[in-house]
Amino acid sequence: MEGHILTNKPRVTAVRQIRRESTDIRTIVVQDERCSKATPGQFAMIWAPGIGEAPMSLSVMNGEGLCGFTVKPFGATSNALCSLKEGDLIGIRGPYGNGFTPIYGSSLLVGGGTGLAPLIPLAKVLMEKGGTVTLLLAGRSGDDLLFLKDAEKLLSDSKHKVAVTTDDGSYGVKGVASDYAAELLERETYDMIYTCGPEPMMKKILILAEEKVIPVQASLERYMKCGFGLCGSCNIGSYLVCVDGPVFTSKQLKEVSEEFGVSRRDSAGRKIQI
Repeated sequence: MEGHILTNKPRVTAVRQIRRESTDIRTIVVQDERCSKATPGQFAMIWAPGIGEAPMSLSVMNGEGLCGFTVKPFGATSNALCSLKEGDLIGIRGPYGNGFTPIYGSSLLVGGGTGLAPLIPLAKVLMEKGGTVTLLLAGRSGDDLLFLKDAEKLLSDSKHKVAVTTDDGSYGVKGVASDYAAELLERETYDMIYTCGPEPMMKKILILAEEKVIPVQASLERYMKCGFGLCGSCNIGSYLVCVDGPVFTSKQLKEVSEEFGVSRRDSAGRKIQI
């Protein structure tokens, strides 16, 4: 019971470091013992004092007290977080949800935009288990690519691969992630596909994987108010993303196929098209 209380109680901490990932996207690093030991794919609820709280995927977890999350300005809370300076205070609670289940073998990781955030620490865990990793990064343009240098440094061994696509062709292969993933799946064999990013992209990845009989683990994003299953605002089918996810298996994704990649709920609980 004490562990649940500590997880759900906001812990106030100071910003230790701010990393500029692109023109508008920032990774904010703070001191928090509990979230520093999270599993890749788990998330935290981050509170901007006086503004609001929002769920954020953990992109930094060093296991020794430091953790971080990558944020893109979108609403009031994310804009406030992107305006933070070192030394500013925030609230953090968590970690929450089910993260990725790492395997030993050959894995394809596909991410777009800030969806790449949990895939970098996942790649590290997979490598530590002796697996082979291919990481496919996608962005609108070369300026929008996140974590490219981190990925190239982490996956520098020749048995691992980093592939890049951009919508405008300004870096890597011109096109979208799902198209290039289809090419990779024709040439290579994988034991698991991990994906996080825009949901229509992930749905295409699931379809491709089903054709090749490859299991998928996908991290979903939904509107959340509580983070631990109380408010029900993040439901998809019979699941709650905050407690049953945010990482879902192929089997679970097929169970919610009428909503996955199609619709989500807004702050009032109304279904809206993705």
